[in-house]
Amino acid sequence: MDSPAISSTVTVIGGGVVGAAVLYTLAHRGVRATLIESDSGLAYSASGTNSGMLHTGFDSTPGELETTLIRRAAELRPAVLRALGVPVLSCGAELRPHRDEDHQTIKALAENAARNGVQVTIRDTDGALLVPGEIVTDPVAFTLAMARSAVAAGAQVLLDATVTGIERSGEQLTVLLADGRRIESRAVINCAGLYADDIARMVGDDTFEIYPRKGEFFVFQLPGGHTLDHILLPVPTKITKGVLVFPTLDGKVVCGPTAHEQTDKQDWTVRAEARTEILDKAVQQFPTLAGLEPVASYAGLRPAGRNSNYIIGPSTACEKFINVAAIRSTGLTASLGIGAYVADLLSGLGIEVGEQLPPTVVTATPSTTPWWQRTANRFAPA
Repeated sequence: MDSPAISSTVTVIGGGVVGAAVLYTLAHRGVRATLIESDSGLAYSASGTNSGMLHTGFDSTPGELETTLIRRAAELRPAVLRALGVPVLSCGAELRPHRDEDHQTIKALAENAARNGVQVTIRDTDGALLVPGEIVTDPVAFTLAMARSAVAAGAQVLLDATVTGIERSGEQLTVLLADGRRIESRAVINCAGLYADDIARMVGDDTFEIYPRKGEFFVFQLPGGHTLDHILLPVPTKITKGVLVFPTLDGKVVCGPTAHEQTDKQDWTVRAEARTEILDKAVQQFPTLAGLEPVASYAGLRPAGRNSNYIIGPSTACEKFINVAAIRSTGLTASLGIGAYVADLLSGLGIEVGEQLPPTVVTATPSTTPWWQRTANRFAPA
């Protein structure tokens, strides 16, 4: 006999930082929501393999949805971080000019930041661009804290829950799981990251394609107990945004990422050539790294859209199925803004969405292992 279906007003597919932020927002706006994740834990994929930086959007293109949601998240995030006790390093960032043309680029970036409402300054002594609002955090801790707060506010999270199909019946969508469970809801939010295109095809939506863009990182321990006290961002060129160097919460220094296009969504290995692609540029940014050997390395797979970015909205194949896809490098930064945007979309679909309530405070047990180490261990070669 089939087990009774689980009833939920909204089902969120995908337990990365974006899915957790959507769940958190819905739970704190009075919407009964369930998050399902195919893995045994949250933030195991793209969300747990990034830089861990919360960006201001100073360099984002004005008027784009991505920029709008980065800035909306910046308004929402401080209260959430404080209430949930998420660890942060409010260290700021700087972009140092290394070539004559960098000064003009920095001037243009400062003007762009002003259009986006982001505070920056240009240092008189060397022309460096200072961005005080850039922050380093633990992306796994942020994801888990939002999920726990959502559960405390009435949501539920199902792990080891692989989606095998989605059925439509009138105004209802039923998500089918590999273990035989069914979740019935009025709307489904597709936050499946690298597999968002596969999930979308379950409702007949083949309008976008997701491919993995690999970003590789190297972790260093500086001698003598020293560390870096701010983020070093490269001055971008027309070809690349370059390699950044940044501190971690536990006193290490990380440099990266690469941007390697691939097709295999299961290949999380660090390529041998990544070292050459990153380290010379990192040393130019931070000469202290010269001659040091990395203590760890890891790779993240960003869910890039084929000729698309920030696909957020009801599917043309089913209006009660909302895609949140092709969220590339800024998913951690924009996550709470994305959650708010999705909640507003649900309201337009006839689902009652209340005002945002204060965070439901939960006491999280801090991990003794830094997030980058968990990531490196998980995807290390056997």
